[in-house]
Amino acid sequence: MDRTEAFICETKAALSDNILPFWIERMKDPKGGYYGRMSGEGELDKDADRGVILNARIIWAFSAAYKATGNKEYLLAATHAKEYFQEHFMDHKHGGVYWSVDLDGKRKDTKKQLYAQAFAIYGLSEYYSASGDDQALKASRNLFQITEKRFADKENGGYVEALTRDFSPLEDMSLSAHDINADKTMNSHLHLLEAYTNLYKVWPERKLKERTSALLEILTDKIMDKQTGHLNLYFTKEWNVIPGGVSFGHDIETSWLALESAFILKDIDLINKVKPCCLKIGQAGLEGLLEDGSMIYEKKADGTLDESRQWWVQAESVVGLLWLWKYHNLSEGADKAVSGWNYIKNNLVDTKNGEWYWSIEADGSVNTIDDKAGFWKCPYHNSRMCLEVLKIFG
Repeated sequence: MDRTEAFICETKAALSDNILPFWIERMKDPKGGYYGRMSGEGELDKDADRGVILNARIIWAFSAAYKATGNKEYLLAATHAKEYFQEHFMDHKHGGVYWSVDLDGKRKDTKKQLYAQAFAIYGLSEYYSASGDDQALKASRNLFQITEKRFADKENGGYVEALTRDFSPLEDMSLSAHDINADKTMNSHLHLLEAYTNLYKVWPERKLKERTSALLEILTDKIMDKQTGHLNLYFTKEWNVIPGGVSFGHDIETSWLALESAFILKDIDLINKVKPCCLKIGQAGLEGLLEDGSMIYEKKADGTLDESRQWWVQAESVVGLLWLWKYHNLSEGADKAVSGWNYIKNNLVDTKNGEWYWSIEADGSVNTIDDKAGFWKCPYHNSRMCLEVLKIFG
């Protein structure tokens, strides 16, 4: 078996034998939905609150895996997540989706985060693509309309970061403890672009195309630093940059997601504008790539480095490198992608208990302090990496 065949076979097996079985066998709640947390040491917390991002990404991952493989077990897993999601995470009074619910499915944190609306659209539109369920498509379209009505900043462009349950202004809009409180962020705009693009695949509506194109323009004109190629992370309402450092993982992730979006919109002028920007963003992200194939997490605002190798950054670097190789003629891109996968399989994959660890620390130790599954640890980046490998070499 040559190196390419091994790469394909190993990533395919990672999806079917390691990642997805973990979520079905260890995280699926037979009473509905999926449990909210498992510790890095493998202890299941059945009483943990359940986050909207985890659950929306579960819907996406199993729907996408079903489309790629035809394995009906994956569609059943996606349906199990989707039914719980629509009953418990969707606000049937005000619209939009909550940030979290408790173990009984009762609303807990009712804030409306732009990032959460994006992933709800992303997951439900993928479920419609996999199942043909009109209810999921209707929910996705409604979330698009709510996002445009409630979050869009018609004066300055882009979207506000977060609102209260009834869409009133919110004082603390920060996405996580890691993020600063800013009116607008790169991260939420990136994933809204991703969500709108996915919805456009199944609902090619004119306004949706206009808004998706506008998001690409924001990415190239306001978010990307034209000098360095890196993405600025935080902004005021008027799009003034708030210093926040460099996220190598988001650079490399954006470099392929934005180009994919432009391709799907089928706009020649937009593709011609976005493609060189994506190359520059991707090359900037590669500043975090190390000789062993891994990619460090970030450069902080004070200039210091966080050299941990987080699971999602490694997955996105593999995909980003393949796109740089395929669409930008980066000759060494495929070799570096294989090196990245080799680092993942040798260090991050938990071959005994399933799934991947959160990270490898700078000293080479395995991080078992952070979750194996939780609000942010989901079968999204890693399953998508496997599916992209299969798609590119399929």
